Amino acid sequence: MSLGHGYYLEDLSPGMEASVSKTITDADITAFAELSGDVNPVHLDDGFAAGTIFKKRIAHGFLTGALFSTVLGTKLPGPGCIYLAQGLKFRGPVYIGDEVVATCKITAVDAEKGRVTLACDCSVNGKTVLEGEALMMVDRKP
Repeated sequence: MSLGHGYYLEDLSPGMEASVSKTITDADITAFAELSGDVNPVHLDDGFAAGTIFKKRIAHGFLTGALFSTVLGTKLPGPGCIYLAQGLKFRGPVYIGDEVVATCKITAVDAEKGRVTLACDCSVNGKTVLEGEALMMVDRKP
């Protein structure tokens, strides 16, 4: 599957944004635990999670944050860009069955360095559960 090349640096400007949405499933959490090795019982054990402040199992924060990579790598800037940095602030839990909307919005374009800064937000029912800032390297037009 080829998506072709995404945006080039010259095509980007502050204010541009893109989003993806995903409903988090039990299978997603189980697969992420297996892949990452993070088997914290707050993610995997109903009984354990019931005794936490969350009262039920929650998704891994980095599973939620991975949706930023989906936006950045497939939509904006899209294929061809390179991740340089990602800051994250976890604001709330994500539960099985929650639909997470990940949005990345360009805040700055550094034409000299070929860098783009984006504000990143994951929300559930309009409430931010994860926010951060990404720095991407983006190709110039050939």
